[in-house]
Amino acid sequence: MKQVVILSGKGGTGKTSLTASLAHLSSMDRNLVLADADVDAANLELLLRPERTAEFDFIGGYKAEIDRSLCTGCGRCLEVCRFGAILSSDGGGSGFSVDRIACEGCNSCVHQCPENAVSSSRVTAGRWFLSDSPYGPLVHAEMKAGEENSGKLVSTVKRAAVDTCASNGCHLLLVDGPPGIGCPVIAACSGADLAVISTEPGVSAIHDLQRILETVNHFGVSPAVCINKSDINPEKTLEIEEYCHSGSIPLLGRIPFDGAVTVSMSRGYPVTEFDVRSPASMAICNIWTRLSEFLW
Repeated sequence: MKQVVILSGKGGTGKTSLTASLAHLSSMDRNLVLADADVDAANLELLLRPERTAEFDFIGGYKAEIDRSLCTGCGRCLEVCRFGAILSSDGGGSGFSVDRIACEGCNSCVHQCPENAVSSSRVTAGRWFLSDSPYGPLVHAEMKAGEENSGKLVSTVKRAAVDTCASNGCHLLLVDGPPGIGCPVIAACSGADLAVISTEPGVSAIHDLQRILETVNHFGVSPAVCINKSDINPEKTLEIEEYCHSGSIPLLGRIPFDGAVTVSMSRGYPVTEFDVRSPASMAICNIWTRLSEFLW
């Protein structure tokens, strides 16, 4: 099994639309599993039309809770909370409660309460799903608003995707990664054979590209680059290509700006399935051919 993760130094560079198109193309001659590792803003399913077959809770960190019947209003919890998570409903005195969004689960209030009125427990921070799509099984997830530990949820999604690959004898695991360089990205990179970096010729293109390349190189994942909307700024596109050439970074190809991509997304299809003759579709087909050479 080969594992490919699609990444970018920032959001909005076409990761998800590229992942969906690669899934469509690769499914023509290979068995694959898909994973949406962008759990804070998961949207790969919008282009895959999946049917959910199983659903699981993701248990996150601790949150405090105050038993009002035991609370004497001493205010000790308010004094020790460093995150402003203790609220007083009447402006002081008794009637304390916990802002569960602000609570970081440090348990200082639990240990400092003289009446044992404060307790903490793990909370359900999100859900993850197994689904069937036209191109293969999809493992995806969603975090609840304001919850943390998205890196752990990405790891959960990745483990489930790898297990699904093994049980189905699949040749390829295709991962739609999160943007940036934080913990979710690191979790998405784990075990990958290749990181496809989607970039575009904007003002910060080289800076963003450098950040994500340093990240994947640090974790020993081989990178390759494709340039999305390559014709909107030819000078920057050439600058990206020269940067890749100077660093011996494989360049998979250019994808031109193409209105068919927007239309296909609004209809819920990868552009390679929606309009096979569009400029973007033909460019992505060439990228898949080049990508296959790296993998097999």
